[in-house]
Amino acid sequence: MKKLCDFTPSFLLLKFSLILCSLTEPSCFWRIQNNEDNNGDLRGDCGFVLLTQEGPIDEKFYNYVINFRIPARRYEYFLVMFFATDEINKNPYLLPNMSFVFSLIAGMCEDTLGFIDKRHSPQKYASNFLNYNCGLRKRCDVVLTGPSQTISVKLAINYRRPKVFFGPFNPNLSDHDQFPYVYQVATKDTYLSHGMVSLMLQFRWNWIGLVISDDDQGIQFLSDLREEMQRHGICLAFVNMIPETMQIYMTRAKTYDEQIMESTAKVVVIYGEMNSTLEISFRRWQDLGAQRIWITTSQWDVIINKKDFSLDFFHGTVIFVHHNDRIAKFRNFMQTINTNKYPVDISHTILKWNYFNCSISKNSISKMDHFTFNNTLEWLAKHKFDMVLSEEGYNLYNAVYAVAHTYHELILQHVESPEMAEPRGLFFDCQKVASLLKTMVFTNPLGELVNMKHRENQCAEYDIYKIWNFPQGLGLKVKLGSYFPCFPHSQHIHMSEDFEWATGGIYSQVPSSMCSVTCTAGFRKIHQKETADCCFDCAQCPENEVSNETDMEKCVSCPDDKYANIEKTHCLPRAVSFLAYEDPLGMALGCMALSFSAITILVLVTFVKYKDTPIVKANNRILSYILLIALVFCFLCSLLFIGHPNQVSCILQQTTFGVFFTVAISTVLAKTITVVMAFKLTTPGRRMRGVMMTGAPKLVIPICTLIQLILCGIWLVTSPPFIERDIKSEHGKIVILCNKGSVIAFHVVLGYLGSLALGSFTMAFLARNLPDRFNEAKFLTFSMLVFCSVWITFLPVYHSTRGTVMVVVEVFSILASSAGLLGCIFVPKCCVILVRPDSNFIQKYKDKLLY
Repeated sequence: MKKLCDFTPSFLLLKFSLILCSLTEPSCFWRIQNNEDNNGDLRGDCGFVLLTQEGPIDEKFYNYVINFRIPARRYEYFLVMFFATDEINKNPYLLPNMSFVFSLIAGMCEDTLGFIDKRHSPQKYASNFLNYNCGLRKRCDVVLTGPSQTISVKLAINYRRPKVFFGPFNPNLSDHDQFPYVYQVATKDTYLSHGMVSLMLQFRWNWIGLVISDDDQGIQFLSDLREEMQRHGICLAFVNMIPETMQIYMTRAKTYDEQIMESTAKVVVIYGEMNSTLEISFRRWQDLGAQRIWITTSQWDVIINKKDFSLDFFHGTVIFVHHNDRIAKFRNFMQTINTNKYPVDISHTILKWNYFNCSISKNSISKMDHFTFNNTLEWLAKHKFDMVLSEEGYNLYNAVYAVAHTYHELILQHVESPEMAEPRGLFFDCQKVASLLKTMVFTNPLGELVNMKHRENQCAEYDIYKIWNFPQGLGLKVKLGSYFPCFPHSQHIHMSEDFEWATGGIYSQVPSSMCSVTCTAGFRKIHQKETADCCFDCAQCPENEVSNETDMEKCVSCPDDKYANIEKTHCLPRAVSFLAYEDPLGMALGCMALSFSAITILVLVTFVKYKDTPIVKANNRILSYILLIALVFCFLCSLLFIGHPNQVSCILQQTTFGVFFTVAISTVLAKTITVVMAFKLTTPGRRMRGVMMTGAPKLVIPICTLIQLILCGIWLVTSPPFIERDIKSEHGKIVILCNKGSVIAFHVVLGYLGSLALGSFTMAFLARNLPDRFNEAKFLTFSMLVFCSVWITFLPVYHSTRGTVMVVVEVFSILASSAGLLGCIFVPKCCVILVRPDSNFIQKYKDKLLY
């Protein structure tokens, strides 16, 4: 009793779950059938013989024909046959005054564990075959077989009667030389590989596994799929070609298992026949826990329903189904089914099939008399369900109508030719029946045009479903979208707007199947040797290059007027940069240049005012005036480097710098020569005094300046300076500056200045200790030392900088060297003139000596 009490809560919970499931009917879902038939066979073939006879048939006809328990998986075919034949019999324009019925091919669609209904004798059952096997002439009624091709091929070889195959399109059955009486109602999967690749592109899957049957059909599919995948940059992680022979398969099964379990591909395409070694492989992988997205065709949707299913978003099956419209009258037929005409167990089993996914017990009795008819129909009427036919079921529906239209045409020909000896509704000429069936074109009740002659050339649309399974094996199909191969390329695939991959939350994310992580924007792919194209590393784009999409092979360079942001995803406009007067640094340098120029002018005014003093007269005051004027221009020439450059300023920058500094340095050289000649090269006598009095040292200035002018002229003629837009020096900026043109000419001009400075420094150094109160040789030595130090330091610093900094270095060097000359030569003299005027005298003999 205690154990019973413990079990009660569990039982009530289970009962509540079943009731909840029965009341929940989302409109976008539909139930799928159980995956296992009672006899363990997943998908046995069915064979139906379509017959016509005049007048009504016996009400119990199908109770005599179907005297066995139908396996659960094959209920759909019988329901379609019941519905289609009933619909045709009620149509006054198709086979009027005739009964259109079906019988079974012995041994097909039967449950081996079923039973024979003892209430109906075999003799009565046989009598309802409408003389199918008796009489002198053999009837030529059309046979419908499917959905597997194995048994259908055997029937095609053994029976020379017209047969319509309602399973998936098979190219082997299209060989009319080998199978002259076999026709297919299914549409050929011409665009199946295109649709699968479009789905992969939609979900960005590029690392795909492929499992196919090792036969002609599988090899052709491999060729089509591989070509389409290569066109769109999708790679095959592995290809398993499963042999058809069980003995060969068992020797390789372990290799197949290891390959699919160890592969990083999360999406696997399966293509091949059911009831084969390929199906055995699939079941093995499910038992091994291979959690993958399986992409396949509609015929595989029956084996995905696993009782031990767990909600893992990497587990599921995506199937491609040829588009077919829902048959609206089918539901009404199911709710109003005549249970006296059709076996009762069919109706009751539909209830279980659609709502509880149950199968009838092997030991049960098919009639189930304890269920009353009224209760069953009442229950069905209360619950709105929308039974959607499988692809094979829809093909079977079209096949029935194809045969009905063929029979209708034959009967019309019989009426038009009364001399024909055949009884009405009986057909004995198989060649005639087959010829008419082959060319039959009709419109089914749903408005679809069915052309039996061109089924393999039609541009068939696909519906894409995902098998969405729940615990305990309750299965749903969720429509992901549709594929339209005849639409423009950009409109081929359409996904449902309200689609979620699984149950929501973290499972709503579409799973990924990629060999390498996606290279985000700002990165590019780097392929490794001996690896698939889909396997790569990611590297950030080089300087000033961007990639604004994922998985880009190459980065794109930004235009000259733009630069790459830090993330290397966009090009941003560059700011124009130059050493402007508005900038703090430009303003400071400009102020320094003007200030030093003003100071130099003040010094010149002071020297002119005190021109008769001994200190001004010493060392030639004319040279002092020339040097001061040259320094003013040296300071002012630095202003040419500040502001927006133009072609004129670029030319004047280097020429004025070179010429004015040459005048200044050559003046210093003349001063040095004057001092040396006065104290070293002269002896008491009149000859050297005459040379000094003629002003020969002053000729140094024009000669040296002329040489510099010639050098600058050659520079301007051969390779003059020009405006340059530098985009590399400063990040995010376009630096506008003056390019020197000829770098060699620039260094020649600078070297010439250096040689003059070095000569002046050498001579001044030799005359630094000569006796004279106002000897300026020491000042000249220090000034040249400063000058040489500035420009020797300038060279490495100048060449190590870029952009506006380079201009700043040159301007600073000009100001520093000019200030060095001004400070070292004239500041001490100004101090004497202005601060210590009492020391500004000279002995008379020295004054006479110099002048």
